[in-house]
Amino acid sequence: MPVLPPRQVATLLRPYLVSGPAYAGVAAGLRSLLLDGRLPSGSRLPSERDLAAALGASRTTVTAGYDLLREQGFVRSRRGAGSTLLLPDSRAVRPLVPGSALDPAAGAAERDDVLDLAVAALPAPSVLAELAHEAADALPAVLGGHGLHPLGLPALREAVAERFSARGLRTDAGQVLVTSGALHGWDLVLRALARPGARVLVEQPSYPSVLDAVLARGLRPVPLPVSADGWDLVAAPDLPGLAHVTPDAQNPTGLIASAEQRRELLAALPSATFVADETFADLLDPGVVEAGPPPPLAALAPPGRVLTVGSLSKSVWPGLRVGWVRAPADVVRRLATARGGQDLASPVLEQLLAVAVLARGGTVLAERRELLRRRRQALLAALAEHAPTWRIDPPQGGMVAWIDLGESVSTALAELAATRGVRLAPGPRFGLGGTHDRFLRLPFTLAEEEYAPLVRRLHEWAQQLRPAQGRAGRRERPGTWTA
Repeated sequence: MPVLPPRQVATLLRPYLVSGPAYAGVAAGLRSLLLDGRLPSGSRLPSERDLAAALGASRTTVTAGYDLLREQGFVRSRRGAGSTLLLPDSRAVRPLVPGSALDPAAGAAERDDVLDLAVAALPAPSVLAELAHEAADALPAVLGGHGLHPLGLPALREAVAERFSARGLRTDAGQVLVTSGALHGWDLVLRALARPGARVLVEQPSYPSVLDAVLARGLRPVPLPVSADGWDLVAAPDLPGLAHVTPDAQNPTGLIASAEQRRELLAALPSATFVADETFADLLDPGVVEAGPPPPLAALAPPGRVLTVGSLSKSVWPGLRVGWVRAPADVVRRLATARGGQDLASPVLEQLLAVAVLARGGTVLAERRELLRRRRQALLAALAEHAPTWRIDPPQGGMVAWIDLGESVSTALAELAATRGVRLAPGPRFGLGGTHDRFLRLPFTLAEEEYAPLVRRLHEWAQQLRPAQGRAGRRERPGTWTA
């Protein structure tokens, strides 16, 4: 890895130097930036002299900070090679969800006695059964052909195009490819547009399957730090190629990027082709977007600079495996060609059901947003009452909360909870290189009355794990938090 620019590191460190010994602030800042994924493990640190000059501090101060990190196992130095920032070898690297079907220690069969909080999803809306009958009634009209539509059923492509146009992004059916969900669309983009071994910019933290798809293609993920405040553009590398971003209710932080933040992102990474994931775009908190949601990222960029993937999986039901990609017509054809190595087309009946859902979308989505608003408030109230040592920036949309536990206990907590009938997704699942073990993602998809006893139990279990943790896991993030 190239050496981190001294001015960039100094900018990131300054909030940590406002109180206490300066050398301790340097150590605490670098450690926290690493644990939060804002500086990737394996980063080469500036020389002590260069960082001291950028900070306006003495070289002795920086040397003492580096020395403290070496003692704690967060910095490794070699003569002639400088100093490298890294996580101690004992830390978990993107652990599996304990007890999940992917966990080799567990059976693949689902258990009815397990509370599964590793999946963020709502049951299907009651109207879906009625709409399924409408789709079945429409099926005979399309049975005369072979039923294979590699680009998608024309009626669904038209419906998706109209949906984009209604949001201020003029679109025609030729710019739409129907997929089996947003993740399928992302995988097709990687297959068609990324060369083997290429670097791909991904948010840190991010949805685990987004990262898994990059790794499965033999590509190299490069972290773009993101928090509830937005993208950390100070640390953003401008790379040619693809950048996956989720400006609408980012998973797991719940960020809704403002129009200005979206413009800043496009300007900060002029060499990137963006893939904007709008999986949660229909589930923005009504109180946050009273003046209307921000424009789609693609509406702020020249044609072809932003590809958009979307889905009905979160807004309606995960069992409805229908999504789409919006892109220039020539890119749509390239994606459809790449799809031939996976499958030939999406199921016709599911696409007909999606057409019916989009026709009723306003009513269905309003009900989903209101349901999530109530459950979000129930979770926040439970956290304030029963987990006072935890901190959270309230999510602005979506259906998950990203909770700062204050200690690096997330992986251990998930393992303990799995033995007690609760399945959790630990923080490192959402990052690269074992970061974010201080964080836990919790969905607010349970009934309101379930959150108080749940949070009380989780907090008690986390407290039991605290004595086994070292100082390296302590929360050192500066700034104001809200509960």
